[in-house]
Amino acid sequence: MPKVSIFWFRRDLRLEDNAGLYHALKGERPVLPLFIFDRNILDGLEDKKDARVEFIHNTIHELNGQLRELGGNILVRYGFPSEVWASLLREFDIRAVYANRDYEPYALQRDGQVQELLESKGIAFHTFKDHVIFEKGEIVKADGSPYTVFTPYSRRWREKLASRMATFVDAGGNEEPVSFYLKPYPTEDYFSRFFRIEPQPVPGLAEMGFEPAEIQVPPKVVSQGVIRNYDKTRDFPALDGASRLGIHFRFGTISIREKAWKAGRLNDTFLNELIWRDFYAMILAEFPQVATRSFKPQYDQIEWRNDETEFQKWCEGKTGYPIVDAGMRQLNQTGYMHNRVRMITASFLTKHLLIDWRWGEAYFAQKLLDYDLASNNGGWQWAAGSGTDAAPYFRIFNPASQQEKFDKDYRYVRRWVPEFGTPQYSKPMVEHKMARERCLEVYKRAL
Repeated sequence: MPKVSIFWFRRDLRLEDNAGLYHALKGERPVLPLFIFDRNILDGLEDKKDARVEFIHNTIHELNGQLRELGGNILVRYGFPSEVWASLLREFDIRAVYANRDYEPYALQRDGQVQELLESKGIAFHTFKDHVIFEKGEIVKADGSPYTVFTPYSRRWREKLASRMATFVDAGGNEEPVSFYLKPYPTEDYFSRFFRIEPQPVPGLAEMGFEPAEIQVPPKVVSQGVIRNYDKTRDFPALDGASRLGIHFRFGTISIREKAWKAGRLNDTFLNELIWRDFYAMILAEFPQVATRSFKPQYDQIEWRNDETEFQKWCEGKTGYPIVDAGMRQLNQTGYMHNRVRMITASFLTKHLLIDWRWGEAYFAQKLLDYDLASNNGGWQWAAGSGTDAAPYFRIFNPASQQEKFDKDYRYVRRWVPEFGTPQYSKPMVEHKMARERCLEVYKRAL
């Protein structure tokens, strides 16, 4: 039985600049790469044409092609992780397992079970930071407690990054990312250390109960022009001013270290968005209860109306508010919604319709290609007023004012709502002034 180390791919689907893979390849034994199509996740997906599953499937095939050129290949299994690992322990003499950390509640539970199984066999389970720049416990207040407000967190984040980047200019005056926090892990030095096994088939989509999707995934390469102008264009949904890199950050097909290094030089506003990503990941890790409850507990006392008919109209983009409807239809058709419009649609659902933010969060989780629990939860709680850094509950987006400010010529609206301006377009399902007053009354009662 061959003696091996295993590197377990999860949210880090790349060979380059992969922290856990680098450390595995530095170890004493050849490394067998592994990916598990996790039935605990897949069985819960209602849409069997889920573009994210197809994206992962395609990416695994690409990784396999790269590994074959290096003399290795990836072992791909479909099943429940605990059962897959029990099977692997019978097939291989596993001496160590390496992985990159995941901070979501299910992932922590899964990894805890696998670690317990491995340690019962005397096998070490090594995990590394790879998904964020700074994780839980690294950006803290003077007393060691976590930040719960973004601005002071971001200030400390930048200070810490700057102190690490002091080493960026080498002795020859060349600007290179040589800091530990941003240094691309030099896996190419170790690529000869993959364990060679006979190529095995990757489970097909149909085998797992899925079909090819009709949604196109954005490329993982974005022009420098988009990033350079990000602060000027990002709020206008009719412009191609967003990076659309969310899905690649979500599944780790690009390195957050590399992007943070480049973003810091190209556009500070874009870098700020990456800090928000770290912030929400930290909040989820420090306060895991936010996955199901309000960060501010008193907001769980709000008496939501939760009208299912109104929720369905919101889901379908038939509210009668053009920018809301355009956003929801863009989401339904493409798996993407412009970030400014995400805020508007979330505010409309929670404030105008008084529907529980968890309903909207769950719908976005179903539809978004770039769905990430920490960021999605943080954004929805921000909109509802229940989260960290949230705007006061009495600040309620006026969809008409947002339309005037960010899509004045209705270019975005006309793209996604072709019947806008005709008798076929829906009448507003609720009047703004009335909805605002109703919201304030309901929130005041709870708070």
